[in-house]
Amino acid sequence: MASATTDTITLEQAVGLDQIEAVLAEVLDDLEPDLQTPVGRGRPRILPDLALWGGLLVCVARGFSSQLALWRLLSQTGLWHYPRFPICDQAVYKRLAQGGTHALEQLFAQTTAVLAARLAPFQDQRDPGLAPFATDIVALDESTLDPLARRLPVVGNDPPPERRLPGKVAALFDIRRQCWRTLQLLAAATQNEKVAARELVASLARGTLILADLGYFGFAWFDDLTAGGYWWISRVRAKTSYEVVMVLAQQGETLDALVWLGVHRADRAKHLVRLIQFRHGGVLRQYLTNVRDPALLPAADVVRLYARRWDIELALKLVKRELGLHLWWSSKDVVIHQQLWAAFTLAQIVQGLRLEIAARAEVDVYDVSVPLMVRYLPIFAAQGEDPIAAFVERGRAAGFIRPARRVVMQVPEPPLAHAVSCGIVEVSRKPRYAHRKCGPQSDRQHTRTCI
Repeated sequence: MASATTDTITLEQAVGLDQIEAVLAEVLDDLEPDLQTPVGRGRPRILPDLALWGGLLVCVARGFSSQLALWRLLSQTGLWHYPRFPICDQAVYKRLAQGGTHALEQLFAQTTAVLAARLAPFQDQRDPGLAPFATDIVALDESTLDPLARRLPVVGNDPPPERRLPGKVAALFDIRRQCWRTLQLLAAATQNEKVAARELVASLARGTLILADLGYFGFAWFDDLTAGGYWWISRVRAKTSYEVVMVLAQQGETLDALVWLGVHRADRAKHLVRLIQFRHGGVLRQYLTNVRDPALLPAADVVRLYARRWDIELALKLVKRELGLHLWWSSKDVVIHQQLWAAFTLAQIVQGLRLEIAARAEVDVYDVSVPLMVRYLPIFAAQGEDPIAAFVERGRAAGFIRPARRVVMQVPEPPLAHAVSCGIVEVSRKPRYAHRKCGPQSDRQHTRTCI
């Protein structure tokens, strides 16, 4: 099957036909009995479910931008070993509208399992000694989906209405394995992050370390994580009040101390936490964690771990930029959900191949250039070479593999002081939460569709 011949480099060109579609074909073959939807009495369907969903994934991988392109693939050019199907375009539209997302959910889960087994020897080893006490390390975040395009002209002098937001994706990203762990599609695009957060982390094993941005900052949220047996790291929100209970280390503005969050009666956290503070680039940096023992997690490691939260930001950027989520195939929610599932399934494969290249080359995964992967892997494949082996072998000389330009903060390490107690050290107290509203701005009632 030929690759797309456009000026824009697509995902399929980036990793090669043998890499992407071979994984998809293997997974789909294993799932074939589960993907067949019973149709009851009457003539059997001309288009099998396996071909429909396989074609959808291939279209996303090739950078196609419409349901019509899927119909052309299935009816005019053919997919893998399947014949060309004598169907009209409306048949494809109808099947997608009625197909739901169950089959694609299974495909995402199965692809993740296949890649986990295949890439186990290449698990991310950038910081093998970083937080070894943690069962897993995950980043938590949400990303608002791009608005739907407006096709109809504006009538009269009224201003055009705002374009509808199809929702947003809430996700957990595995830092060590560089893959997506859990995904949810939230229908309310303006919903506060903390509403869906508890359901997302409920599937994590006790002892998991959670990295989240300031959108999740909240005393009740921190206390719930601690009570649930999870570790966490967060930055400090501006104007957050706290009371220092014990100074563990201090030198100038650099501080490592145990603190109570909330000094006012209206909003007080239950559990004692640890504050790390230092100045970098003229900015005072402050971090919080419930790992209170500096011997278990040194201050420098807290900062290095929180910097890894950007892994999920870059993974989301990869999905949106390389997999075309800025352009929706349909305004129907079910087709949007199908496109999302397909994009994240393909993203799992891309992340896995990038991790394999980095592990074989013994470099940071972000030292591997995605744009150069896009341009040169298909050239190596077309020449009959193993594209991954060629990329690893020539990567440094050709600049395919180069140092990542991520900022690395140097944390001062003051000598540990004798514990300077500012009172009786207890690890918990009676909490009181302000109970701020966290629902969508327009409607506090929210609905959610899991993906």
